[in-house]
Amino acid sequence: MKTLHCREAGFDCDTIIQANTEYQVLELVSKHALEVHEVAITPELAEQLRTMIREEKEII
Repeated sequence: MKTLHCREAGFDCDTIIQANTEYQVLELVSKHALEVHEVAITPELAEQLRTMIREEKEII
């Protein structure tokens, strides 16, 4: 399971995004960032976020 912690991306936010692929994580992160933080994910920011994606066990 691919995981990205919103807090690690610099936001005061406990949201953890999980999906099967990096692409899916980035899609979910993009939606979350826009809806919650009012931040649009640019291609450059997406590349930075990609480096923060980790392989972790699924959170239940």
